Amino acid sequence: MRGWGSMWRKGRRCDGRRTTDLGRRMNDSVRSLLAGLIDYAGLFPPAALSMDDAVANYATYRTGADAWALGRFILPVSRLEEFEAHATGIALGDPWRLSVLAQVSDADPIRAFNVRSAGRAVIDSLEAKAETVDDVAALVPLASIGTVAVEIPVRDDPNALVRAIGDRGFRAKIRTGGVTPAAFPAPADVARFLAACARHGVAFKATAGLHHPLRGEYPLTYAADAARGTMFGYLNLFIAALLVRRGMSEADATALLEERDPLALRMDATGVRWRAHTLDAGAVAGMRAEFALSFGSCSFREPIDDLTALHLT
Repeated sequence: MRGWGSMWRKGRRCDGRRTTDLGRRMNDSVRSLLAGLIDYAGLFPPAALSMDDAVANYATYRTGADAWALGRFILPVSRLEEFEAHATGIALGDPWRLSVLAQVSDADPIRAFNVRSAGRAVIDSLEAKAETVDDVAALVPLASIGTVAVEIPVRDDPNALVRAIGDRGFRAKIRTGGVTPAAFPAPADVARFLAACARHGVAFKATAGLHHPLRGEYPLTYAADAARGTMFGYLNLFIAALLVRRGMSEADATALLEERDPLALRMDATGVRWRAHTLDAGAVAGMRAEFALSFGSCSFREPIDDLTALHLT
């Protein structure tokens, strides 16, 4: 298997998108909102890239003009050995930050990986699932490794689960889509989740279905004959989260999550605005850092390039 260094030099791309330099055109509000926002999940559907291609892409993104918007590399713990086979070319002193999908029984293999990969890659974030308060409590052993994001269902009231997550110093995680229409939660359920996180002071991340800045009808996969579905916009989600943190009602948050008009949103040097609701750039930066953390996407370029095309900045 080829080393990581050779793949980096070739700079191959697997998402078919052109590279833009959003950083040269952005203002403080855009940087505050998007800095480190996109965790790269190229291994997962609908992209479902090989490890070879996913790590090559991430290496390219880390050195590109839009690297400021890039977060962690996401992978399942079951593929750590495969990942290590590609890691020999990464320079010491500049470790990749990884987030792994794991369960409690994976704690020792994760610790062993961090020892072996010191200086090249580090797992400092873990993502697990819980459906009950007892499930949340069972994840405590993972906290000694890194931050823990707990994915919970949101169809029913998530307040008790979010409270339990906060009590243990974890972060919450919401699944906002998938490759079928049924995988997308209702906007009101997402708004309720955001309100619960704000109420209990729990930071969150999101995953799936957030390839585009604004809510709309999009293909659900990259297949030529892909079905289309209504997808959340990542701007809708994260601006709604920040405004809910500031005190916006669930009803208004639901309306914002359903917003499709790009003229209703504005990000300029003074801050972020949706209709009558505003946040200054400093507040955006602070709440992003402590509350609305990131989202996982199997494409890094698509969210960036689509934002550029909207001319919202």
